[in-house]
Amino acid sequence: MISVIMLTYNREQYIARAIEAILKQTYSDFEFVIVDNGSSDRSGLIAEEYAAKDARIKVIHIEKSSIGHGRNIGIANTKGEYIAFIDDDDVAAPDMLEFLNELVQKNQADIAICGAQKDVNGEILPHSMWDEYCIWSAADAVTELLKRKRNNAGLPTKLVKRTLFEQIPFKEDCKYEDIWICYKYMANANKVAAYGLPKYCFTRHENNNSSFTQNAGQWKAEQMEEYLAAFCERTEYISNKLPELKELVQYSEWSYMISMCDKIKTYVLTDCKEILKRLAEELWQNRKEFLTSPYIQEFEKAWMKDYILRERQAEDELS
Repeated sequence: MISVIMLTYNREQYIARAIEAILKQTYSDFEFVIVDNGSSDRSGLIAEEYAAKDARIKVIHIEKSSIGHGRNIGIANTKGEYIAFIDDDDVAAPDMLEFLNELVQKNQADIAICGAQKDVNGEILPHSMWDEYCIWSAADAVTELLKRKRNNAGLPTKLVKRTLFEQIPFKEDCKYEDIWICYKYMANANKVAAYGLPKYCFTRHENNNSSFTQNAGQWKAEQMEEYLAAFCERTEYISNKLPELKELVQYSEWSYMISMCDKIKTYVLTDCKEILKRLAEELWQNRKEFLTSPYIQEFEKAWMKDYILRERQAEDELS
């Protein structure tokens, strides 16, 4: 049996669509736990209405808390060998669970991954799609995640063995829980099966976390600090767990840092000025290693020249 978990908070406009997409699955051996995270609208009531009609649905109401806390509550109230998380404003394809279950069963995999699309103002666009059947080791899966092409930190496109969640519970004192945790599941998996056919559709709108991360002009210091802290921890964790990936994960952290420098400069993010100073100093101290990394892109070299090297040269001339 598969356990499907959905955390909801004030999504009365979308939640019925998300629930119905799960109830229409071609794979029927599942339980569906909906955790109402203290909604002040009708989201919890709508979930209860569906639960009254389908015994596979269980609704749990909790006081408003972090996404990580709500997900941990959901896990504690399920019993499936594999667990899938969906978001309350997205839509799963009718055969998503069947597709993911077939991947794990045929390959004895700990994790299965499908592709996805995104709905942007009614227009369906590619999000993460590839036409290749992949069997990855833990190192392969983490490599793909770091390269951000055929794997990403989002959980809704994944079916994960329960034991991984029991071994590594969600972080509860954060806002962007997936970036803190998803790579750890990959790093501890015995095998990952992935096939990028789109079986899930993300919905982009102004009130979800995804829209924030996609709109650089909305970045605030608090959110940027969390991402930077998560990536620093990721570098240390992967370097210790999978030392063969130490160079790649360190490059990935520096890559994120220089991209944040670009966002702060381009969008004039005034409350991130102190972060910019700190990033510039760290990138300056590691400039030789970063600029000679086999993974660095040409646009990153250009950003380093514009935002770090040139400005440091100007400072030296003034002094």
